[in-house]
Amino acid sequence: MKTLRIGTRGSLLAKWQAESIRKRLFAATGIEPEIVIIKTAGDKMLHAPVAQIGTKGIFIKELEEALLEEAIDLAVHSVKDIPTDIPS
Repeated sequence: MKTLRIGTRGSLLAKWQAESIRKRLFAATGIEPEIVIIKTAGDKMLHAPVAQIGTKGIFIKELEEALLEEAIDLAVHSVKDIPTDIPS
């Protein structure tokens, strides 16, 4: 079986959350998942206020794209940064 790739941002919180999921997946399956750090637009513009950037989903767009491109198998992210109006 191939290795599971967990996509996440590089923030301390995101890495902690992804590591927690990685450990649980390993315990449940015996397969060692890989954590893939993905830099988002929000990470690239850390000095600008989010309100000034004005883009919804600036912390998840690249994670969604990586899922669609099958560069990662799942994404771990804080719900606080996910827009509540998600397109289909």
